[in-house]
Amino acid sequence: MAIQYPVIGKWFRRPNGTLFEVVAIDEADATVEIQLFDGTISEVEIERWPELLLMEVSAPEDWSGSVDMDPEDYVGRKDSEMPSGFHDPLAFLDNS
Repeated sequence: MAIQYPVIGKWFRRPNGTLFEVVAIDEADATVEIQLFDGTISEVEIERWPELLLMEVSAPEDWSGSVDMDPEDYVGRKDSEMPSGFHDPLAFLDNS
């Protein structure tokens, strides 16, 4: 299996099934910030990345898990309609 390097915006799956997206790479601290499907933000040291045995995967079809919204929030929306800012994974982070 080839080593999958962290790339912002790419989705990965751990061997235990945990799905996450790379949201930032901090070269100064040598860390990779990840956001789990449920919205939880975590950090991984870059040197540990190859040990995680990750598989790159497509973004999930049900992307709403990470934005903590219920199906009722989308009443009347077409399936193809995305909320503004969805294309930017950092748009949902609090800047304060």
